[in-house]
Amino acid sequence: MSKARAARKAAVSRATKETEVKVRLSIDGTGKAVCEVEDQFLKHMVETLGRYSGVDLEVKGSGDLNHHLVEDVAIALGRAYRDAMGDAPVRRIASATVPMDEALVQVAVDLIDRPYVHLELPDVMYEHFLRSFASELRATVHTVVLRGKDTHHIVEATFKALGLALKEAAAPAGKRLSTKSKVEWRSS
Repeated sequence: MSKARAARKAAVSRATKETEVKVRLSIDGTGKAVCEVEDQFLKHMVETLGRYSGVDLEVKGSGDLNHHLVEDVAIALGRAYRDAMGDAPVRRIASATVPMDEALVQVAVDLIDRPYVHLELPDVMYEHFLRSFASELRATVHTVVLRGKDTHHIVEATFKALGLALKEAAAPAGKRLSTKSKVEWRSS
């Protein structure tokens, strides 16, 4: 008899002097994503990430400056993904390549608890988003722009590819894929 898998869900809130962000996320969802923020491009990218990663996602955020809001949405979203995955084994490593008109972008992720980010993006705001997201997720993320000229197309293809890679990497696995097995932290 197999054990029933625990629901992989998370709800996080992040409040600072500058922003307030709430995220509800279910990893084993249908890709239903809703983001309520004033910045329409941020809304579009967060909803795109949710759809392509197959999670059910609700994000509500407000803030004093767009820069602060983009950063804090990314941090809260990264924490929600990490919390929802829990400690159960996942496939861990995945990549995806996505074309969007003239743009072609590849993203590779490793959900290993060793944050490292190497990004190629023509938009510093969304480079900051992905760096903040990956750091809080504690993931290794690499993006490579294989070709493209239109900034919107490159950024959107990156979010689609990240979503597809996350969907595969966060899929449950029968055993932990690591030469270290499970890392345990202890207080001295």
